[in-house]
Amino acid sequence: MPVREKSSAAVLSSWQKKLHNHSLKVGIMGMGYVGLPLGLLFAEKGFKVVGVDPDERRIRTLNQGRSPIRHIKNERVKAVVKNGTFQATAAPSGLSEVDVVLICVPTPLTKQREPDLSYVESASEWVAGNVKPGCLVILESTTYPGTTRDIVAPILRKAGLKPGTNVYLAYSPEREDPNNANFSTASIPKLVGGTDSTSGKLAVLLYEQIISKVIPVTSAEVAEAAKLLENIFRSVNIAMVNELKIVFDRMGIDIWEVVNAAKTKPFGFMPFYPGPGLGGHCIPIDPFYLTWKAREFDISTKFIELAGEVNTNMPYFVISKLQDALGSRGKSLRGSRVLLLGLAYKRDVDDFRESPTLKLMEILERNQCRVTFHDSFIPQFPGDHHFPALKPRKSVPLTRKNVAEADAVLICTDHSNVDYRSLAQWASIIVDTRNVMPSGGKNVFRA
Repeated sequence: MPVREKSSAAVLSSWQKKLHNHSLKVGIMGMGYVGLPLGLLFAEKGFKVVGVDPDERRIRTLNQGRSPIRHIKNERVKAVVKNGTFQATAAPSGLSEVDVVLICVPTPLTKQREPDLSYVESASEWVAGNVKPGCLVILESTTYPGTTRDIVAPILRKAGLKPGTNVYLAYSPEREDPNNANFSTASIPKLVGGTDSTSGKLAVLLYEQIISKVIPVTSAEVAEAAKLLENIFRSVNIAMVNELKIVFDRMGIDIWEVVNAAKTKPFGFMPFYPGPGLGGHCIPIDPFYLTWKAREFDISTKFIELAGEVNTNMPYFVISKLQDALGSRGKSLRGSRVLLLGLAYKRDVDDFRESPTLKLMEILERNQCRVTFHDSFIPQFPGDHHFPALKPRKSVPLTRKNVAEADAVLICTDHSNVDYRSLAQWASIIVDTRNVMPSGGKNVFRA
């Protein structure tokens, strides 16, 4: 038998023993919406976990047994901190004794809408400078095909680590959907693709400890591409229904009733719903990673770019509907008092990354509107570097007085804890982008 196969067999055997007796130590770079749930699952299974994050405030919160993310309960963090299977640190040296590192850091876009891999590169440098030989490194951040092999691997090699020989490297895309009652981190199938056969097998063995179904693919590039396909699929279909909303609105047809009617077909149709624009850390961003990479191969991604254009323009459609609603009461947009209901990008989460509400707020303030917001999940807006003109502010209580004083309430996020019945009684104008208000109310306008 060739030496390489013996080495691979020995590595796999060693890992299986460590997994069986729970002596394998897991390091996670990034204690956010992806890294923390993974870390908690491993810790709850009895593996020692070190969570590394440069945010010292977040590290203190975790080590005190509290969750920095609203939908993750404090009790889960407190339990694993107390039993000694989880600790957090801001020091990269915390990775020096781990057997595996999961890199779970943001992959945003630059102002020019090009991939910003600075977080991946920094995390990879931290990993390369601190892990021991034989460690498995897995990138979880969404990115374009080739990132794991072409960006992460060279950083490891520069530190004297050779992927497939004295370090192992794989890609496994995150599939988090915060606060989804039907699917959790443990129940969502996990894709795994290695940069070599041994790396892929080690990653499968690892995730099988915490995930109900692990699906190996032939390469890291296939796994990277699959993640992009998932999000591009949503982006394109949401853009389609957003465009239809504009068309049907002009025709006097309710898009929500149309979608509900169409979804009665038991095959060949999947419902997507319109909104004020796209939000979150995935769907508004990830498709452009493939758009950028495709240019390297002289390919124009027309569908992706058109979908992005439609979704990006949705806040302007909403503002036009708000303007019409105010005009029906003899008021103009300029100078009006507008209460935005919901800052989060989706229902019942405390995450406002890429939220269309921010764009709406910016447009309104550019038109000299007096803008307030209410979101019980986000009590304070600290500012956002994508919208430097927006000043920090606090969420206002959703009281009769605050609602009545607004010239219009714009529903941006359909949080389930809002008393929409009272809202209908208190507000003079409600512009509903989420179909949460009963139709037929004289003060309710759809957008």
